[in-house]
Amino acid sequence: MTERSKTASAIMDIAEDYIRTRGYNAFSFRDISAEIGIKTASIHYHFPSKADLGVAVTQRYTERFIESLGEPDAYSAMEQVLRYKEAFRSSYAAGEQMCLCGMLGAEISSLPDNVMVKSKAFFDQNMSWLTRVFLSDKASVYSEESAQSEALKLLALLEGGLIVARTMDGLQTFDQIIDYVAQ
Repeated sequence: MTERSKTASAIMDIAEDYIRTRGYNAFSFRDISAEIGIKTASIHYHFPSKADLGVAVTQRYTERFIESLGEPDAYSAMEQVLRYKEAFRSSYAAGEQMCLCGMLGAEISSLPDNVMVKSKAFFDQNMSWLTRVFLSDKASVYSEESAQSEALKLLALLEGGLIVARTMDGLQTFDQIIDYVAQ
């Protein structure tokens, strides 16, 4: 992960929060400048464009998320699936934060190309990790194709579950979705 200055990291933290709660298109450098107390020119010094900021935030989020999961074969497949679901749940429980790349996915047609590429990379890496989880289980009955299919279903259910939970009753709704996955 690239080392950034304290100011650049603070800018990225605020941008990440905005994307996860409002969306990429719902904030500007002016919003960040007001929150952090610096001039927009200072933000441009670190990130010449909003797209540059979006790329940096998305890459950092992806790296942190994948790193937090650990190696796919570190636990049983069932334990890894439970840990994966908990990663989404705990994020939502702590301030109703949506998955950053799920939010970007909802805005994909209006994103700059380089942000779109980084957002897609998050999903590609998650699919790869989940597929490896399903294939790593000693008692696995999955072929490569069926493991990819299960990975896609789980990822889509959790990303969609966040949207439904945010729209309806919050964490209780998300927990019902997680319970469904456990069946």
